[in-house]
Amino acid sequence: MERQTFSEVLQNWYHRNKRDLPWRNTKDPYMIWLSEVILQQTRVVQGLPYYEKFVEKYATVVDLANADEKDVLRLWQGLGYYSRARNMHQTAKIIADELNGEFPGTYAELVKLKGIGPYTAAAIASFAFDEKVAVVDGNVYRVLARVFGVETDIASHEAKKVFSELANELISSNSPGTHNQAIMEFGATYCTPANPGCMFCLFHYDCEANAKGKQAVLPVKSKKVKVKKRYFDYFVIEQNSKLLMAKRGPKDIWEGLYDFYLVETKDELLRLEETDNDFLQEVLPIATIKSESAVYKHVLTHQTIEAKFWHVVLNETASLPLPLDYEFYTWQEVEDLPKPILIEKYLKKHHAEFASLG
Repeated sequence: MERQTFSEVLQNWYHRNKRDLPWRNTKDPYMIWLSEVILQQTRVVQGLPYYEKFVEKYATVVDLANADEKDVLRLWQGLGYYSRARNMHQTAKIIADELNGEFPGTYAELVKLKGIGPYTAAAIASFAFDEKVAVVDGNVYRVLARVFGVETDIASHEAKKVFSELANELISSNSPGTHNQAIMEFGATYCTPANPGCMFCLFHYDCEANAKGKQAVLPVKSKKVKVKKRYFDYFVIEQNSKLLMAKRGPKDIWEGLYDFYLVETKDELLRLEETDNDFLQEVLPIATIKSESAVYKHVLTHQTIEAKFWHVVLNETASLPLPLDYEFYTWQEVEDLPKPILIEKYLKKHHAEFASLG
């Protein structure tokens, strides 16, 4: 179909059908950036409450820059992919300290910032500054592959070039931001991965995938994600109404978050009587195992975690050297610390067990 016609049809559809979302009613690059970071690999219905909480607590990029990373991670808790929050915080510091709190006004400058890749840079540049640069995300891949019959494997090296060139050919010169919003909205709500509404689609007669019955195979994606299985035994060690926790270190999926003493095993969850862990061999003889949890299953993109929690109460007067970086925290401190959602789920389910800690 004609390139210009595609954009006009798409934008007309968008004006009639778009969802009323707060970041669509602003030109503030900070608000737009915040929404884009939150919505990476996150559905709108899940991300919206987080966006509202961040805007309320950190109204400007300078407010975010001045925040403690621990508080940023605590507010982010539950969204996952915590590197997004850490990168966002670091980028806010750069903008506040080196750019006087002002976002760069072009795609070329935006993409230089930590944590702002080509997609996010294009979104900010087009939505906030009306720069003619196309966004290319999963929704855009899907719409373009189907409507124009592009069979380039989106997992291949050449896909980015092929789809970016096509997307930039199609984008409107007069309203690039609206065009970008429209194609993403259409992919997210109508041209969906499964069961798209092809019969009543605005591109029904022009869509190559519909004409050839290829909706289920476009876009082409050949690579399979390898999922690793991991087994975690957490020891919730209590002494004098405090719980032992540590901050996860660098290059960790939960970097900056706090969890309990962890023993990871290779093939199955731990058999307590068979453990050769040095620290546990010192703890268990002078402690009481108060409870053993059911197995929790936590599914991430590239790994599945099976976890069990052992609530262990250490004798009040017992004294032993703690592993590096571990400290005892009061219940109030534990509640305020940023934690992986797996830890949060356990604590919520067993809240009554720890309520006496105050």
